[in-house]
Amino acid sequence: MKSTIRIASLVIAATMMLTACNSKKAKKDKAPEIKKEKVEKEVREFVYPLPTSFEVTEMLNRIEAAYILSLSNPASNVDKYLTEKAQAINLGIYSADLSYASTYHQQQETLDFMNASKNLIDKLDISPALDKKLLEAIENNLDNKDELVKVITNTFYNTYEYLNKNDRGSVSLLVISGSWVEALYIACHISEETFSNKEMVAIIMEQKEPLNKLMTMLEVHAANEDIQSTIDDLKILHEIYNSVDAGSITIEQLDAIEKNVAVLREKYVS
Repeated sequence: MKSTIRIASLVIAATMMLTACNSKKAKKDKAPEIKKEKVEKEVREFVYPLPTSFEVTEMLNRIEAAYILSLSNPASNVDKYLTEKAQAINLGIYSADLSYASTYHQQQETLDFMNASKNLIDKLDISPALDKKLLEAIENNLDNKDELVKVITNTFYNTYEYLNKNDRGSVSLLVISGSWVEALYIACHISEETFSNKEMVAIIMEQKEPLNKLMTMLEVHAANEDIQSTIDDLKILHEIYNSVDAGSITIEQLDAIEKNVAVLREKYVS
């Protein structure tokens, strides 16, 4: 019902814009086109709340940071995760590894991390969130980065929306937490000279706002034991980031972020 109302509102808004433009023939400006992708995003009942891991890995790709496979959680680890928290957190971790691999055109790794993600999605009993032809779509677009990013990003959005529609919002937050941790871990450890690279430092600093938003969302579900333990897990990183002044960071603060995200990430993938 909500989606129907939102679609109707968009259509009415578009009609009004077109009418206004037609009444002013002297002007050459055309009414802005409403893109299909924009409409689809706006009418989602549950919109993905943070930047996806694709946005972090794409920033790394743009500054020509190298792809390092050993930074990712090996797909072979997938059967180690037995609890709901471990499965959800590592679904998020594998989604970041999937973003990383596909951003860098690593075809075999892209398939491996997608299969690991699907394994955890099955264990978490959220398979209906996936398009039945998802793996086929990924395989068919391994050479088409833009289309591949679109396919995988929609998987993130669909999984998040499915979990929230089915009263499993706490699980969706665990997935997002894992994805955020892995993206930050990759950004912090992709170079041995991180602090000397201003662009790399900027990427790490930009994770402060998403973390603050994530912590706020987690607090809403703090009655859930898994969520509370995740809040505790992220507490030190949260405190470090909140000690960072806008536009500047010390070597000590950066070093503390690198070390703490490494400890937390190791805890999650072990």
